[in-house]
Amino acid sequence: MPSFFEHQGRRLAYTAYGDGPRTVVLLHGLLLSQKMHRPLARALAKRGNRVVTLDLLGHGRSDRPRDMSAYSMPFFGEQVIALLDHLGVREAVIAGTSLGANTALEAAAAHPERVRGMVLEMPVLDNALLGCAIAFTPLMCALTFGEPVMKTVSAVTRRIPTGRVWGADVLLDTVRQQPGPSAAVLQGLFFGRVAPHRDVRRTIDRPALVIGHDHDPVHPFSDSGALVDELPDARLLRADSFLELRMTPERLTDEIGGFIAECWKPAARRRRAVAA
Repeated sequence: MPSFFEHQGRRLAYTAYGDGPRTVVLLHGLLLSQKMHRPLARALAKRGNRVVTLDLLGHGRSDRPRDMSAYSMPFFGEQVIALLDHLGVREAVIAGTSLGANTALEAAAAHPERVRGMVLEMPVLDNALLGCAIAFTPLMCALTFGEPVMKTVSAVTRRIPTGRVWGADVLLDTVRQQPGPSAAVLQGLFFGRVAPHRDVRRTIDRPALVIGHDHDPVHPFSDSGALVDELPDARLLRADSFLELRMTPERLTDEIGGFIAECWKPAARRRRAVAA
């Protein structure tokens, strides 16, 4: 069961796995929940990490206001830092998928001293604009103008027992939520910035592992490659698809686990390892 803390008058949900000396925060994708990273959290905890998954505002078990002004990428970044404050943690490796990857960039841009490193799976940057418009504009319209219908869909899907089927549970959570707050999340993000500007990204000197894959217009591999070129200390890892980390995660989990361990080495040792 998740725990909760309060940030700016709203309640945010998180779950902790393991109790190692190295803290890792895992962040979910858009309109998903912290459940999506449960298997990865458990795998990384077994490697001696303290892993914390977070439901960003408007997602999962966290509060879900209907006010679109409550949602923006910088706000999400501040929620991650608030989680570290709540946990009494000075710094952590921040890892995220899609929305979560961009949130990690926001946290690192605003508070680099709190970020030990970043794992950025499928960042959404300049080359994703058209794909995002095509994918999410119809969804935003359906949630906004078709709210009565979507409320019925939400009520029906909440009756489907999938608690023991992880993948189905994660996907159904998206439509189980009340549609009004989900529409507000999309509206807030549509009218704000997607990520820190590229000039700001070039100043983020935290170690970064960027994971991308082909054949996804919302998460084009070109964005992952461009981000690696922008960040001063980043390397690129190509995944077979979005499903690799979910269905056959061993290779990527090993890479992520190794990167996290490297982040916690002294800086001089990290530089020698990269040079090698």
